[in-house]
Amino acid sequence: MTRSASSLPLPHILLVDDETAITENLAPLLARAGFRVTTAGDGRAALQLAQNQHPDLIVMDVLMPQLDGRAALRRLRQSGDWTPIILLTQVGEAVERAMALEEGADDYLNKPFDPHELVARIRAVLRRARPGQPPLAAAWKLACGPLTVDRRARRAYLDEAELTLTPKALALLEYLITHPDELVSRDRLLDAVWGWDYPAGTRAVDTRIAELRRALGDDPVEPQYIETVPGQGYRFVGQVEAGR
Repeated sequence: MTRSASSLPLPHILLVDDETAITENLAPLLARAGFRVTTAGDGRAALQLAQNQHPDLIVMDVLMPQLDGRAALRRLRQSGDWTPIILLTQVGEAVERAMALEEGADDYLNKPFDPHELVARIRAVLRRARPGQPPLAAAWKLACGPLTVDRRARRAYLDEAELTLTPKALALLEYLITHPDELVSRDRLLDAVWGWDYPAGTRAVDTRIAELRRALGDDPVEPQYIETVPGQGYRFVGQVEAGR
């Protein structure tokens, strides 16, 4: 006999931010979205709560007193704790975000943000989380059937043959493959790949998606890799695994 969805325990979210206005506003919203929420005001308190309460996911600000979010993230990962973590940051530089992902963050969200976008990110991360294992965003190699992306070497292969891709197309593929089964808007891809201050429109995203499809031989009608969701964005639909 299986339990009904209503009898399942609510996912437990640890919300960490030194700005009480943020935690006081976000906590009720997350509760209404179907999560159980605990709050903390700095990284040290977050580490203690993570150890004692074992939340399903941590949403953590980067800039905090006592212990900042990235330092707390590093300590958790060094201790072997792979609880999914979404970082909230006011730093938009691609290098800063890439470093956070390499250190073991599952995702990041730039402040200010739409709270409903945070809810969507939480649900997406929980869906793809691998209990006790590093997130896909921290893996150096990712594989989806015959497709392999070597993030350290900045190369992609299909059936072991290297693909010829522009740097932006490769970066776009890397972002999508680290966010499988997640609907990603053109604006979000533009921000993540081109940067928030880059003078490019969303047509640049469509152009690079078309380049990827040509290289992958991916049929947009029956996609093996990248699905178009009309009016909303793109989704990587293949089964992704961390490579070796």
